[in-house]
Amino acid sequence: MPRKLSRLAAAALLLLGTATAGVLPDDRADVLVHTYKGGGIEIKGPSVLVRKKFGDHVSVAYNYYADQITGHVDTYSGASVDATTGASTYKEERKQHSLSVDFLQDKTTWSTGYINSDEPDFKSKTAFASVSEDMFGDLTTITFGVVRGWDKIGERGKTALDGEADRRNWQLGLTQILTRKLLLSVNFETSESEGLLNNPYRKVRYLDGQETRGYGTQSEAYPHTRTGNAGSWQLKYHLPGRGALDGSYRYYADTWGIRAHTAQLGIAQPLFHNWLVDGHLRFYRQNHATFYSDLFPFASAQNFMARDRELATFHSLTLGLGASWQMPHPRFLQKNSLNLRLDRMRINYDDYRDLRYLNAGAGNEPLFILNATVFQLFYSAWF
Repeated sequence: MPRKLSRLAAAALLLLGTATAGVLPDDRADVLVHTYKGGGIEIKGPSVLVRKKFGDHVSVAYNYYADQITGHVDTYSGASVDATTGASTYKEERKQHSLSVDFLQDKTTWSTGYINSDEPDFKSKTAFASVSEDMFGDLTTITFGVVRGWDKIGERGKTALDGEADRRNWQLGLTQILTRKLLLSVNFETSESEGLLNNPYRKVRYLDGQETRGYGTQSEAYPHTRTGNAGSWQLKYHLPGRGALDGSYRYYADTWGIRAHTAQLGIAQPLFHNWLVDGHLRFYRQNHATFYSDLFPFASAQNFMARDRELATFHSLTLGLGASWQMPHPRFLQKNSLNLRLDRMRINYDDYRDLRYLNAGAGNEPLFILNATVFQLFYSAWF
């Protein structure tokens, strides 16, 4: 479930950022096709986004997103195939509808919206709102945002979704124009989650000499609350020839003991008269949660137990490349573009082992490495 929660939170934050203070988004339509492959999971599907202004003060956006998830689950432990053997294949579909409205009043932009996401074993509702204010001659922008979510969680094959989780998130941001070519953004956010926060399919493992594999399994047990805080900054510098260079850093800490660092460098440069190419390099590192272990010494070794690789110690490196082509457009459109994006990710785990190597012995399996590829193709039209 944590992966699903993070996907939905990202969608809400994306919609929160569509409008900037003092400016309404342009009327446009986007059609996206994307694929993700990595860690025994394949995700693919379309997305359609339409934005429309009504007068000079209101803008409405609607987004439909659907994907098909194909993965592999071990029939004994319930874990994904990246950590098990003897896996069976499963397929499920997710459909998501999002609606947001922006109100512009002088130097202030009010934004609000709602997201509904539906899967066979996971249903989520998210409401969000934000306010942005331009001040000091439009050189400074302050933004405050709130996200509230309600999730219902179950298991495939069961008719009732008996697990629940509530999510709350608050964001405060400051954007400052430092010079004609330099822009600084500083952001802080805090989040709270309460309820069923673990994956009902996932199990931990513990040493057991009676088992052929050398270990037994039992269901995970998580705390029912989690609070996290994050601070970040970003600098953007305007390059000659209408290009841009940006760098950012983010630090995250939570009550589960996770401390995470994210650093990213990016560059965008127009080519010829109708092409824009960009690239970025992103590094991420975190330590494991206090109740995480790849292999516990015995069954029920402690009150809270987890073997989720998202709670392990790992570092990742992502290289992303993109290109945008401003296409010739018909008279009824202001402009249109075709966009390509390819991201290649590698994650190295320090304390999460690959259980597909059965002959290595419990606790001696090689550390798991995840390689994933994300491809996006989307068309945008302004009208």
